[in-house]
Amino acid sequence: MKLERAEELLREFPDKRVLVIGDLMLDEFVWGRVSRISPEAPVPVVEVIRESYYPGGAANVARNVREFTPSVFVMGLIGEDSYARKLRELLNENGISLEGVQNDPSFQTIVKTRIIARQQQVVRVDRERPQPLSEEAQLRCVAKVRELLPELDAVIFEDYGKGLLQQNFVDKIAALTKEAGKLITADPNPHSRLIWRGITAVKPNRSEAFAAANQPWREPEPDPLRDGHLLFVGAELLRTWKPELLLVTLGEQGMILFDQFNPPFHVPSRAREVYDLSGAGDTAIGLFTLALASGASAIEAAEISNHASSVVVGKLGTATLTPDELLESFHQRNG
Repeated sequence: MKLERAEELLREFPDKRVLVIGDLMLDEFVWGRVSRISPEAPVPVVEVIRESYYPGGAANVARNVREFTPSVFVMGLIGEDSYARKLRELLNENGISLEGVQNDPSFQTIVKTRIIARQQQVVRVDRERPQPLSEEAQLRCVAKVRELLPELDAVIFEDYGKGLLQQNFVDKIAALTKEAGKLITADPNPHSRLIWRGITAVKPNRSEAFAAANQPWREPEPDPLRDGHLLFVGAELLRTWKPELLLVTLGEQGMILFDQFNPPFHVPSRAREVYDLSGAGDTAIGLFTLALASGASAIEAAEISNHASSVVVGKLGTATLTPDELLESFHQRNG
């Protein structure tokens, strides 16, 4: 894509309104240094220097989209603990609407704590007790979606497999969104085994795609367009899920786009250095959706998503990118 076309599309982004529905999390980073091994066990002793917090899971998708448009809503489940308060505070600071957030005092807000030393992750600690939305909370969420839909351009499902997205709930939201003529995309999780009916676009990574198609993992071939196992999986998911578009992220190989009417299209990775893959999928689905909502073709949206992900993996931690960084990536490519 030429730089001028990328600039044209990005000018449309601020006018778009997006709702992200999914598993909300708090990402905690503990930064430190290692100077010795513990005398108690053969593990490093991390001397903590600082701590930082970011919205995680579906909240990180919303955070990525918020860099490009002021109108972002998030819907999900949190508890009434200190982590929930911190997540609300961060979302408010980022200008993300909390109208759809459901509080449940019996729910443990999901927290992922990453301990980083020497620019490397030493260990990750997860605090979670997955549970689905109550029937009452589901009804409130469906009602809120119905209320918001007239002013929305797109809905994103972000599934981290923590129980929030159940088939009946997803089907109701998808049907409402499709009836309203709005764009709807999904970032799936292989543990949920949801059938993504009535979805405009679904974006699994390679391993998620193979799991969803009930295929054993196969090592990638050098050329994704000659990777018979990958091509079979793409065709199978188009057949079973019936989305208009299927975008499979391939890590260092970039992305491959499938649709119902055209041959697969490969978008090579633009990443120069990979420091951290945390949240790269969140960036990919957020920018792919925003581009489609702004009038991009499927290939153009995939290229924008690919450039965005390539910038984010060059940063440490759960990162986002700015419009200027995205345009700079296109500038480097076109230069």
